[in-house]
Amino acid sequence: MKLTPWLARGLQQLDDQRPETAHPLGWRCFQLGMFVLPASALIAVVLLFIALLLGSRQRPPFWRDRANGVLAVIGVLMLLGCFRASSGVLAWVGLGNWLPFFWGFWGFQPYVVSPAARRRVALWIVAGTVPVIVTGLGQLFWGWSGPWQILGGLIIWHLKPGGNPPERLAGLFDYANITAAWLALSWPLLLAALLACWRRCQQRLERSALDLLVVVVLVAAQVAALYLTDSRNAWGALLLAVPIVGGPGSWLWLLPLLLFALLPVALAVLPGVPAVLQDPARALVPQSIWGRLNDFNSQGKRPLAITRLSQWSVAVGLIAERPWLGWGAAAFSVIYPLRTGFWHGHPHNIAIDLALSHGLPVAAMVVGFVLWLLIRAAHRGMASGPLFERAWWAAALVLAALHATDIPMYDSRINIAGWILLVGLRCKV
Repeated sequence: MKLTPWLARGLQQLDDQRPETAHPLGWRCFQLGMFVLPASALIAVVLLFIALLLGSRQRPPFWRDRANGVLAVIGVLMLLGCFRASSGVLAWVGLGNWLPFFWGFWGFQPYVVSPAARRRVALWIVAGTVPVIVTGLGQLFWGWSGPWQILGGLIIWHLKPGGNPPERLAGLFDYANITAAWLALSWPLLLAALLACWRRCQQRLERSALDLLVVVVLVAAQVAALYLTDSRNAWGALLLAVPIVGGPGSWLWLLPLLLFALLPVALAVLPGVPAVLQDPARALVPQSIWGRLNDFNSQGKRPLAITRLSQWSVAVGLIAERPWLGWGAAAFSVIYPLRTGFWHGHPHNIAIDLALSHGLPVAAMVVGFVLWLLIRAAHRGMASGPLFERAWWAAALVLAALHATDIPMYDSRINIAGWILLVGLRCKV
């Protein structure tokens, strides 16, 4: 008897801040899909697919938007490349990382068309990140191990005690670098939630102190989890987002403070620093940080063929051999072992990977498209506007930056979240 009113209130809350252009059921499915996304790609895809179908109804035609036209050209070039790909069926399978999201770029726009809707989606992403943090900390400190199955196997978390790789927090994503990417993209959104709660607390609004306490605990846990992923990319993203979310009004004091805090790290890491300065800096900064930043912990143990420089060098040579339509998706994972004796799934740079897989024209258009969205949204005031608008732009920038030295989008959950962030940018421009 008590369940029905509870469900009614929950459904009513899901209807809050629904954009006028969004279908009611689609809006509910979209929010729930973003909430469960890190925990279960399967459930999230079902919910988001329903939202996409409903969001595509009664919309202006796909080709009316010039941005969609660019994506259509990219899609055609990718398809043409598959007919001469050296990676065989993998080339066709790899299209799943791109073509469905070109549709989603158009069909999801009704759900993030307004700042209020983007703020609500951002908070759902923050809430969905909690299981990532909890499982990761439990994995490292309490020896939690999987697989854990929920809902009859619809959700399976493959936790490895001690992390994956060892001593690196991975949680339910099962690999530290992917977990780091999710924590990095959600970090600006959580930081915005913290600042919003702080403002509410200053205004002495109801429940503001309790909300602030909860968010402070989440911030501390997420910063700890980011650190424990041992990902240099994530550490950089942690710092990059702070001044953007803080806004231009805070730069006068925030930027000098950040530079002052980073000075000991720079002295501990950079080569050529006199010992009289470097030794005290290394005593102050944990070795787990400065050692990781200059590869101290792995010097003399990493063959050249497994470094990013080697991967990029081999990939550039392959691009020169087939510059126009590429070798096909996943070709790098097939060819690189043949030429070096070491396996890698991708070359750890999205532009290089696109050029190798689909050709230089596709790489230029995809990278240019993302940069255009970021620049145009910033020009329209998103990067310096209201709090959650800045956070949304910062999350998109952080995820784009991560793809310069890694490609976390090959995890479907990161890919979906990334395209949703891009959709939000498009709605601004």
